[in-house]
This record gives sequence, structure tokens and C-alpha cells, in this order.
Amino acid sequence: MNAVYLKYLKYALLAALIYIPLFGHLGTLPIRIWDEARLAINAYEMLNGGDYIVTHFEGAPDMWNTKPPLLIWIQVLFMKIFGVNEVAVRLPSALAGLFTCIVLLIFSRKYFKINSIGFITVFVLITSYGYINLHATRTGDYDALLTLFTTLGGLLFFSFCETKNYKHLYLFFLFTAFGVLTKSITGMLFIPAIFIYSIIQKQFIPLLKSKHFYFGLLSFLVLVFGYYFLREAYNPGYIAAVQENELGGRFLEVLEDHQHGFLFYFDNFIDLHFSYWHLLVPCGIITGFVIKNKKINRITLFSTLMITTFFLIISTAQTKIKWYDVPLYPFLAIITAIFIYYIFETLKNNKTFNQTLSVNIIPFIFLFLIGITPYQNILDRTYKPKESGQEIEFYEIGYYLKDAVKGKHDLNNKFVLYDGYYAQNLFYLNILNDKGVNVQFKDWTKLDTNDIVIAHQEEVKEYLEEHYNYEIIHTEGNVITYKIYGSKEQ
Repeated sequence: MNAVYLKYLKYALLAALIYIPLFGHLGTLPIRIWDEARLAINAYEMLNGGDYIVTHFEGAPDMWNTKPPLLIWIQVLFMKIFGVNEVAVRLPSALAGLFTCIVLLIFSRKYFKINSIGFITVFVLITSYGYINLHATRTGDYDALLTLFTTLGGLLFFSFCETKNYKHLYLFFLFTAFGVLTKSITGMLFIPAIFIYSIIQKQFIPLLKSKHFYFGLLSFLVLVFGYYFLREAYNPGYIAAVQENELGGRFLEVLEDHQHGFLFYFDNFIDLHFSYWHLLVPCGIITGFVIKNKKINRITLFSTLMITTFFLIISTAQTKIKWYDVPLYPFLAIITAIFIYYIFETLKNNKTFNQTLSVNIIPFIFLFLIGITPYQNILDRTYKPKESGQEIEFYEIGYYLKDAVKGKHDLNNKFVLYDGYYAQNLFYLNILNDKGVNVQFKDWTKLDTNDIVIAHQEEVKEYLEEHYNYEIIHTEGNVITYKIYGSKEQ
């Protein structure tokens, strides 16, 4: 009974450690610019328009964001359950993070027959800032869901090589298809590593001779190309847009000024994304190869191939964005956990400690000391998330609109003035309109007498104050509400 109690206690403790990084205060920050905002609008318009094949932005087919809509479908589901809000947009990513942790735990128990490696792997993962971060598990972007599917697909293929169980091969093709339906070609960036591993394990030729390989491949092609051709039928020109945006553009050309050197992702690992654990990666690789455990040898080889090939592909691409490395973190966590587990077992089996102490708590003290700082860092970033640097001013209007949704500001019959990409603010205006509040965007160069307008960007306020007669009727931080009395040029 005590053993059963301790088993469940360990899982309860791990669940508590996972909860805050993944789910704590998930709706605190306003919707973020670019991907999250675009997806939120896509999901909102799908919810209201009922078109589940063609994604839309401001009523027109979205030819800028050309990714398949698997994530958007899930966001729509949560909007139906929880309403249109930040949590509904972000919960699919947080749940994808949770399921990724569960996958790693199950894999550890079934493959190693050891729970400890799985516990350590999950802990390393949830304390990796590159994974518990905006654009990953903390926002409604593609990458956390993509990472769930690439992790599942990779480990299933590895399991197939171990067991020759063709069910694992079929599931590999299924989850790889889900990865592509989440983030297009990115869902296949681990395929080179899988190809190399199959050759090393002498599985490549047997696979080519197996009917199951072709049935699995066919199922993958039907799922993926089925969506693309269906979308093209409803939205002519879609495949050409995909080819321009994803199949060649981002790899061969620098898009949206995201130009960085080859070591961009490597530097991010060391400086921020994997800063607390990066020194243990080479230790884990060495340990994993030299330890006298064939299972650990093979998972080390597989994980190292997955990390190396994916890293080389994204580092070679001309367009580099910091969150493109998210799918690496589960495999980095596995490698790191191997070394930590080795030290833990060494301390646990130390004769001196076992003979001197009635209960050898040294290995647990080691885990506590090595984990407390990275976990505290993640808590600081997620328990009460807040803006920093230029984001403080940039998202000030987002907080103002969030408060308006809660009824703290009356925006009825007012206009929002905004310069630049505005999807992150359009999300809130759509919610307000649904609540019966008449608030719209307006061109600040074409204001009319008696317009009541809201601005927070300095360049917009400067233009307004230079060209119009006005009265300031409300100020909150940098957000100012004006009443317009006509143009000064009239």
C-alpha cells in the first residue's frame, strides 16, 4: 500500500510542477502580434462563417497564412466551449505541451522500464525557456502542437525499429501527417534523421520490401494531399501560394527581415532557450554512447540524429525565427536526462552514502539543487507573466482593449486608430462588436467632426494633434481618447 501511495504521490508532484508552466495565467497577456493574432482571427471567422476548409482573414480567403487548419479547428472547438477569449486560443498549445510530457513518461516506462528517466526528461522540458515560452506552449501558435506530433512520430518510428510492430509504423505515418496538417512542410523536417537511423539499424531495405510501409505512406499522402487539393478546389490559387510561402520562400529567401547567421539557433540555446541545461547536452551524448546499456545507446543515437539534422536544416534556411527550434526540445530533454539519471544512479548506489546514512537522500538533494534555479526561472516568467522592454508600450493598447471586453471602458461609437499590422487588436474589436459595442478601426488621416477616437502610438497621436482640433477626454497611460472638432486645415 505504501509503495502504491508513493507511486501516486510522485505523479501528483510531477503534475503540480507541470501545471503552472503550462497552464498558469494562460490568458493574462493580450493576444500577440503575427502568428497568434492571425490564427485567432482565422479561428474566429471560421467559428462565425462556418467554412472549415478555407481559412479567412477579414472576410477573404487567407493567402498570407497558408498553413493547413488543424490547429485552427481545435481552437474553434475551444471557442465553442469557452467562448472567444485568450484561453480558448492558447489552450491547444498548453494541452499539446501536457500531452508531450505524457508521451515522454509513457515512452520512458515502456522502453526503459524506468520511471525516473521520464520524470527527469519532463522536468528538463518544462524548465526549458525555448519550450515554455511565447510562440510555443504559452501562446496560440503552431509550434507546440507541431512538437507533440513530431515527438510522437519520432518515438513511434524508434519503437518500430525496436519491436518491428507495424502498428507503430502506421501511427508514425499518421502523426507525421498531423504534423504536416499543423505546420506544413515543417512537419517533415525530422524525416532525414529517421531515414539515416533506419539505414544504421538496417531497417531501410526491409521497409522498402514491406507492404505496410506503402500502406502507411499511402495513408499519409491521402490525408495531406487530400486537404491541399480540397482547399485548392474551394480556393483556387491556394497551392501556388503555399509553394511561394512555404516550400521555397522561407528556406531559399529571407522573408520579413528575419536574416541571421548560421549560429543563430545555437546562440539562442546557450544564451536563453536552453541556458540552464545546454552544458549537459554533450555530457548526455557521451554518457549515452559509452554507458553499458544498449537501450540507452540506441535512444541516444536516435535523439542525437534528430537534434543534429533538424538543427542543420533550420540553421541553413535563409529565414530564421527564434521559435523554429521548438520541436528540438523533447529530444534535447531526453539527452540531458540521460546524464542526470546517470549521476542520480551513481549517487544512489554509492556504498559510502548507503553505509553512512540510514536513508540515502543525496541523489534527491542533487536533483533538487540542479532543478531549483531553472524551475524558479520558469515560474517567474509564467506565474505572473508581464511585458518587458519595448513590449510594455507596444501592448498597452491590447491591455486597454482586454479591459474594455471586461466592461472597464466604454468604447461604444468610438474608433481605434492604429498604424501597422492590427490583427492582435482586431481580435478584441470582434469580441466587442459581438457584445453589441460599436467600435471600429479608422484611418487617422480621414477623421470627421465629432469622431471620438482612441490612440496610443506616438506617431498617430502626433499626426492627430498636428492636423485636427481636438479635446482630450480620457487618458490612461499612453492610451488617449480624443474628441475631434474638425481639421485645422479647413
